[in-house]
Amino acid sequence: MRVRLKGINRVKKRLADGSQVVYYYAWKGGPRLKGNPGSPEFIDSYNSALENRRVKPDGLLQSVLRKYLASPDFLGLADKTRRDYSRHIRAIEDDFGDFPLVALSDKKARGEFLEWRDKIGLTNPRQADYRFSVLARVLSWAVDRGDAPANPCKNPGRLYHSERVDSVWTPHDETAFYERAPEHLHLALMLALWTGQRQGDLLALTWAGYDGRRIRLKQKKTNRRIVIPVGTPLRRALDALKSKVSSHSDALDLSSSTILTTQKGKAWTEDGFRTSWSKACAKAGVADVTFHDLRGTAVTRLALAGCTSPEIATVTGHSLKDVNAILDAHYLSRDSQLAESAIRKLEKRVESPN
Repeated sequence: MRVRLKGINRVKKRLADGSQVVYYYAWKGGPRLKGNPGSPEFIDSYNSALENRRVKPDGLLQSVLRKYLASPDFLGLADKTRRDYSRHIRAIEDDFGDFPLVALSDKKARGEFLEWRDKIGLTNPRQADYRFSVLARVLSWAVDRGDAPANPCKNPGRLYHSERVDSVWTPHDETAFYERAPEHLHLALMLALWTGQRQGDLLALTWAGYDGRRIRLKQKKTNRRIVIPVGTPLRRALDALKSKVSSHSDALDLSSSTILTTQKGKAWTEDGFRTSWSKACAKAGVADVTFHDLRGTAVTRLALAGCTSPEIATVTGHSLKDVNAILDAHYLSRDSQLAESAIRKLEKRVESPN
């Protein structure tokens, strides 16, 4: 007599040698079943999975995910990060919400999670890495608090590798943007190039954060407080705009108003700014670079001006490690100006050793 098992999830996978295999799971996100379909081993494996599934709710991964969403660790994240995490946690719960916490200690658990990540990575490796890192963070949080016995998702490596060694704004890109992009977006470009700050922090910057000499802000992503001396070109642009805006606003309103605004003088939403910026770049003929690339471009410009890594870090808010990584791996390795500067310094040293 043939036994019909409910909820079996059948997954095809292509191996490195090109052959195709089929794996069977007790349900979507459930444990992989042993043996061939219909065999006693297969049925015993299925029954064992069902038995483990009948664990009280507190013993399931779902409970840890929901506790994390109510934790100060999650609530202290930036708004955008919380939205991203929430989206990924919902997806994790759909796939692994009924995963028994006790099974996290099983040596095979890591393989199950990595296969899940790799399956997502077939179509979107960057999203696969992000989702897996969210799960790893939640499990690390849970282990620290005694809510989970182990974190099998530690140090997984990455599927996605960015190839953005040329992704810096060139002087030509900058000139083209100023000449062809809408005027109300010019200051956003200048602020990014002279401060090296993230888009979200610049959109949130108010006039209260600028005293005529320095910009003070708290980075949302790191909670790091930054004080940036304002260079002359940027100061002239800010002072001119402040004078213009103050003639239409009282001092109280001005201090709480954002510096960067839409053409109608309203504060930007992140989505609205992103859309307008993309259209402006297309109109200016600026391609293959993003607003985020301005942060690395600022690091590069400061280095070319002779700034040390600690000096750059105090301006942009990067750690020293991140500054050096940017300079080494992404930007300066391809910049001929830096090579020219190095040779000029060497010539000066050789010709005038004293």
